[in-house]
Amino acid sequence: MTGAWHKWRRTVLAVAALAVTGGLGACTSPPPLLYTIAPVHGAEQPGGPRIILLQQIGLARSSEDYRLDVMQNDWWGEPLGAMLSRVLVDELSQRMPQSVVISENGAVSASPDATIELSVRRLDEDASGSVILSAQAAVNFKGRQTPALRSFRFSVMPQTAGVPGEVAAISAALGQLADGLAAMLVAGPTAQ
Repeated sequence: MTGAWHKWRRTVLAVAALAVTGGLGACTSPPPLLYTIAPVHGAEQPGGPRIILLQQIGLARSSEDYRLDVMQNDWWGEPLGAMLSRVLVDELSQRMPQSVVISENGAVSASPDATIELSVRRLDEDASGSVILSAQAAVNFKGRQTPALRSFRFSVMPQTAGVPGEVAAISAALGQLADGLAAMLVAGPTAQ
């Protein structure tokens, strides 16, 4: 009995070693496909606050029809909140060349003339396949107690099928959001 036990134990250990080292082809999965949101260029805006701070973005978990879809091998190349923040800083910097746009989580800090608070309520596809970006923004201007508030909702139909098309549509929707935020910043503290 002890001989059978040792043989069984060696077999289990050998199978475990193969699994850990990738020796079992059926147990491995293909490498993940990593995606990133790309900045979209927009019209340059004259004026605006000199220093703009984008605070950490609030993200809500959204779903269509009470269901969350999980893609097996399609992943974001970085955490979604950090990626949205990085892209919006790039997009706002391009749209507002006379301003310096910094992120709350970045290495650079300064006393801002305007602070953007952003809550992304929804960022996914609806039942028709359109990407929906729904967000609420508050812009707090230095020396002003009441923030400028605005709700945004964008719908972008992907131009190509699959995850690459969805990611391109998300990029386009985020560019539209940057246009709206830039307009709020240029309008200044009197806009509501």
